[in-house]
Amino acid sequence: MEFTANQIAAIANGTVEGDGEVKLNTIAKIEEGRPGAISFLANPKYSQYIYTTGSSAVLVSNDFVAEHPVNATLIRVADPYATVARLLKMVEEMTKPVYEGVEQPSFVASGVELPEGIYVGAFAYIGEGVKLGKNVKIFPQAYVGRDVKIGDSTIVYPGVRIYHGCEIGRNCILHSGVVIGADGFGFAPTPTGFEKIPQIGNVVIADDVEIGANTTVDRAMMGSTRVEKGAKIDNLVQIAHNCVVGENTAMAAQGGIAGSTKVGNNCMIGGQVGLAGHIKVGDNVQIAAQSGVKESVPEGARLFGTPAIPIGVYGRQAIMIKGLPELYKRVDRIEKETEKQ
Repeated sequence: MEFTANQIAAIANGTVEGDGEVKLNTIAKIEEGRPGAISFLANPKYSQYIYTTGSSAVLVSNDFVAEHPVNATLIRVADPYATVARLLKMVEEMTKPVYEGVEQPSFVASGVELPEGIYVGAFAYIGEGVKLGKNVKIFPQAYVGRDVKIGDSTIVYPGVRIYHGCEIGRNCILHSGVVIGADGFGFAPTPTGFEKIPQIGNVVIADDVEIGANTTVDRAMMGSTRVEKGAKIDNLVQIAHNCVVGENTAMAAQGGIAGSTKVGNNCMIGGQVGLAGHIKVGDNVQIAAQSGVKESVPEGARLFGTPAIPIGVYGRQAIMIKGLPELYKRVDRIEKETEKQ
């Protein structure tokens, strides 16, 4: 695979500064650039590397202004990060292996239809009543329980477990270790201990959802736990029973949502964020990493801290806390001077 800078610019609706015919055959991080590579500059923290990178070309934003001479050819685009994502996807499509057919040993229950483009890896299990769409890829050692539905072109990577009755949409990606539909954490306290509450609902994953490795989405006690269209869930996230994660919402690693909480559309939730149960998070909310949210959040809020508060308030408090040692010294000095009088 080889392209020129001019060809990349045409694909990305960009403009070229420098040698438009330079040959590009790989993609590299800007700090690890080498001849023949194209890199990108999207974060200002990496600006220093554009003057020393060995890459032959660099994707930069339209408003980038060089402070020193740049040896690499520049390809100016509206959004370098989005552009490199498109290029990586193009490379992936050109180079990824094709998986089709049914490997043995594997188990496919009687009556399960295997449509065109299907792949079932070795030691995979597909239970009775399963409905599979076209071009579904089920990798080795995956478990697909009874009456599960999986839409077209969804990928189920090795070691995924999808419990009975759950529904997965089209163009989804479930990474290794994902568990969909395990029982929600439902127990009633009694004088003799905890009595298990049956979890008779399911999980519904809408189209275009990606769920990271070892993330769990619990089945509902009644009804459905839902992850809506376009949501992106990172590794090691826990989504409890009867929760809803809204459309195009992103959750970073190690976060957790307690039962029956509803998260709106287009939210961004940082790593290790915890959401209490039975609350509602509005649309377009941003929650910074390691925050703890104990009550409902209005639309458009930006929160940080435990308990989470508006990020502007948190910033002002942080400045005050930073000044506490000096304030303590002043108060201590004033008290001592007062005692002497």
